[in-house]
Amino acid sequence: MRIGLRIDVDTLRGTRLGVPALCRLLKANGIRATFFFSVGPDNMGRNLRRLFRPAFLIKMLRSGAPRLYGWDIIFKGTLWPGPVIGKKLPEVISAARDAGHEIGLHAWDHYTWQTGVMNMAPEDVRRELTAGFDSLRDIAGVPCCSAAPGWRCTDAALVEKEAFPFRYNSDCRGTGIFRPVAGGTELKQPQVPVTLPTYDELAGRGGVPDAAYNDHIISLLRPDDLNVLTIHAEAEGIACASLFEEFIGKTRALGAELVPLGDLLPDPSAISRGTIVQKTVPGREGTVAVQAGEGVDG
Repeated sequence: MRIGLRIDVDTLRGTRLGVPALCRLLKANGIRATFFFSVGPDNMGRNLRRLFRPAFLIKMLRSGAPRLYGWDIIFKGTLWPGPVIGKKLPEVISAARDAGHEIGLHAWDHYTWQTGVMNMAPEDVRRELTAGFDSLRDIAGVPCCSAAPGWRCTDAALVEKEAFPFRYNSDCRGTGIFRPVAGGTELKQPQVPVTLPTYDELAGRGGVPDAAYNDHIISLLRPDDLNVLTIHAEAEGIACASLFEEFIGKTRALGAELVPLGDLLPDPSAISRGTIVQKTVPGREGTVAVQAGEGVDG
């Protein structure tokens, strides 16, 4: 059984501390993964405005956000412009590439995309993608893939991504690899959806404490189907590092292999068509992009 390992890097702190730690752990275990980097301004402190929304506040308290992201997040992009991650830490990003991992684009401005893409005009989407693509290309070479922050993605965004040389994208939740149809047109870039819940979605919900977290995730694995797990440099790379190390040991004992998402792509002729719809996911605020006709485990 293979498990696609997607590592999202959302913040300056996650890049500086989480990425090197994860690279060391993965190297020690002979594992390659796919890193999706945010390379523009770290404006995540602007999420404080969302604390006035009860659902977001409950999620932040439940998942222990200050422990995961650090108290200094409140200053990122609030009192002054957020630091540009790609300019501050290019050596960290290029080191992940040099270690043999797949390098993909997460975002230019993670906050702006996650909170605004649903209402962005095509030219604004293109501007965000171009800024992120150009920055990441200059640091680590042409990124082979992309993944929308927070699984916030529209048909318009999918169409805009077609202008970039991405081998595949991972913009949605679902159960199988598919080629999306947007605006009546079948797009060339396949989607590798995430099939498993994330730590922040499960933390403190439904009786899934840290002690039971890995066993719960393992219980959701499907030996004969697609398995894709998203971890975060800010969580599993820092505060939850020991939890992820335990996950590696438990899945290895089962004979499972953690691989980059690109290794999961089948022959192009075997990829079916599909569409993306907007649905709610347990433990996540608002709606996210979900493969049509598919449920999401939690």
